[in-house]
Amino acid sequence: MVVTSVKKPSRKNPKSRIRYSPRFNVGILHDSGFCRGKEYFRHKDVILYEGDSLNEYLFNREFIDLTVTSPPYNVGIQYNSHKDELSYEGYLEFSEKWIRNCYQWTKSHGRLILNIPLDKNKGGQRSVGADLTTIAQKVGWKYHSTIIWNEGNISRRTAWGSWMSAAAPFVIAPVELIVILYKDSWKKITGSKVSYISRQEFMDWTNGVWTFNGESAKRVCHPAPFPRELPHRAIKLFSFVRDVVFDPFCGSGTTLIEAANLNRIGVGVEIDKHYCEIAKNRILNETGTLTFEEETDNTKRPDNRVFPKKSQSGYTASGNR
Repeated sequence: MVVTSVKKPSRKNPKSRIRYSPRFNVGILHDSGFCRGKEYFRHKDVILYEGDSLNEYLFNREFIDLTVTSPPYNVGIQYNSHKDELSYEGYLEFSEKWIRNCYQWTKSHGRLILNIPLDKNKGGQRSVGADLTTIAQKVGWKYHSTIIWNEGNISRRTAWGSWMSAAAPFVIAPVELIVILYKDSWKKITGSKVSYISRQEFMDWTNGVWTFNGESAKRVCHPAPFPRELPHRAIKLFSFVRDVVFDPFCGSGTTLIEAANLNRIGVGVEIDKHYCEIAKNRILNETGTLTFEEETDNTKRPDNRVFPKKSQSGYTASGNR
């Protein structure tokens, strides 16, 4: 369904509501043949499939407006049922498969926000960020820019190489990359065309260095934590209201939570049933009930963010995969 109307807030009345069709893009939520994976869970505008993003036939159409994901890093992390320790060549082949599939499932004006390491030291020095960006361009994605995420974890450092000697020192950067890619055209001319983002958010987030903490694996009970701040920023900055936001490595559901709370349609794929259940519980506990208009009118928080309250037991988990 097309947008019914878009009314920009006036200077005299900054709280004036922006109207749009609440059923925009809702068709995929009711198409039983949309995905060949097992539908594990759905809640309002969120669907989670138990399936494998390496399967090129998993989805039967172009449906993605924005993918926000952080794939396995191949650094030996112990997942529930996945071995995160391929040869580097095998890892690149794995990456090419899922990146190509996402390209095939993405709409013409769709985008891919890819959170990946700058480099890899375990098992030899590898320029992971450069290699995966090259692979993405090889399969058809166009490069737009890169955001440096400074997560400030240099205090965890234990390896120095040749201590205080030029013989063989190790250089470690406490940052990760957020690579921004698009399919055919960078300018979005489809969708609701409704954005809601504060002036300060837009100014801060279009700066190519983002600084916020990572997540504690112990606290969130997931081996590869993915802070909610990252998809929160990416979704608000790079998608319209009611766009379809996708995560091919859904893990504990962080991207879907932010998609739901920002009034997008969230579609996720997770191969591990254990993490599907964690994602289900988190989505139920951490997604709010505010409408878009209610959030637009919310002026109580200076950063214009609206998060749901924690349950009495706290958040169950958080992760990027």
